[in-house]
Amino acid sequence: MSEEKNLTEQESLQIITEMIHKVKGSFHESGTSAILWGSVVGFCGLFSFVKAHFDFSTGWFDVWFLTLIAIVPQVIISIKESRQRKILTYEESAMNAVWLVFGISIFALAFYNNVVPGVSENFYAKDGIELLQRNKATGEISAFHPFIFSESSIFLILYAIPTLVTGLARKFKPMIIGGIICYLLFIVSCFVSFQYDMLLQGIAGIINWLIPGLILRNMFLKGKAC
Repeated sequence: MSEEKNLTEQESLQIITEMIHKVKGSFHESGTSAILWGSVVGFCGLFSFVKAHFDFSTGWFDVWFLTLIAIVPQVIISIKESRQRKILTYEESAMNAVWLVFGISIFALAFYNNVVPGVSENFYAKDGIELLQRNKATGEISAFHPFIFSESSIFLILYAIPTLVTGLARKFKPMIIGGIICYLLFIVSCFVSFQYDMLLQGIAGIINWLIPGLILRNMFLKGKAC
């Protein structure tokens, strides 16, 4: 009975040890998703800045469509990582929820920016109101179409939220720094034109996600090798 009891205790200790190692291994994500979105947003932002600065056209194609295309590999990455991960801590569940809400919020904000101006114009038209604008230099009067002022600034605020939450919760300094810098970029974006907003978007993608993602990836591979 004594030998059987000792064997059971050893087995229990071994199981607990394995559980701890698995949790430690999954504490930091692989960084793949952060690299994906950091690359996509960084590229789209910088490309849009160059396009606006040099005033050239890409026809019907909007480079930001790449963010929609990137959803496909993101889904594949999420499914693959969820299958490989045997243990999901409460902290990781909370972080997953934060990033899920972030994704929904980005979609909601994009929907708002595209729908509200047109709906507002229709409401004005129903009330018999026509919005006009006058060129101060030439005196020319033309129709004014409502739009959301500095919409990119609001996106920068959203970018910072999940990054800073993740950084603070996991004590991961690159994301804490990235989130703080993103808020600073938001302040700057309130005082610059659209083309520089695009530059700030690109910088935010690189600092917020790409650089921390590469650091996470390096940590993940080192942990996997141990």
